[in-house]
Amino acid sequence: MKRNIVIAAVTAAALIGGGTATALATTGDDDPGTTRQSDVRDRDDDARGAADDRADDDADDRDGSRDHDRDRDDRDDGRADDARASSAKVTAAEAVAAALKEAPGTSVSAELDEEDGDDDGDDRERAVWEVDVLAGDGTWHSVWIDPGTGKVLGSETDDEDDTDEVRAALKGTSVDAAEAAKAAAGRGTVTSVELDEDGYRGDGVAAWEVETTSPGKGEQDWRVDLKSGKVTADRSHHSDSDDADDSGSDDD
Repeated sequence: MKRNIVIAAVTAAALIGGGTATALATTGDDDPGTTRQSDVRDRDDDARGAADDRADDDADDRDGSRDHDRDRDDRDDGRADDARASSAKVTAAEAVAAALKEAPGTSVSAELDEEDGDDDGDDRERAVWEVDVLAGDGTWHSVWIDPGTGKVLGSETDDEDDTDEVRAALKGTSVDAAEAAKAAAGRGTVTSVELDEDGYRGDGVAAWEVETTSPGKGEQDWRVDLKSGKVTADRSHHSDSDDADDSGSDDD
């Protein structure tokens, strides 16, 4: 009623003055203009919230896709390791022995890996044993062994900066890389053996790290004591409690 009186008063003033007036109505809390502005803000907030939700969903999808890709890559790597291991006729211990004939010294690691094709134009990757040897004069050698024939495919001299640490870790030990590989061979096909001079999680207790692969179990990691040849599960890679008590040095 009050609003009608105001409008009527303004209209009357316009008629008396002989001019044109614009009627402005003052409203209370239920002003439609105020309500519409609030609605716009609410819609904007809803739109921003929906956009944020879509962005979060997209990020989750990307993370899930990356996790899936990593899992697939791990499975592919596992199958590749199984394929290399099954095709290798030369064991890790035999590869070490062949490498030491080429470059006398102490074998520090041996790994069944892949390298690019040969110099004859064959670009296909092939499996090869790569054996690292520390010579008596401190020179490091990498020697490549054919896993099918045991033939030396080549070698090169390397520069390493951990010579003193390796020598300190091996001082007074009785189990070399070949014997460590033999000790772990009962757990599967050995695909690598490597000296860990820092010890488990840096505890300073050096050991041989050996990786095996076998049907149904896939890749497994083991530690071989440098003095006793005892084999235990490598806790830094997995927590298989059932394997923790495995011991003994298989004299195959």
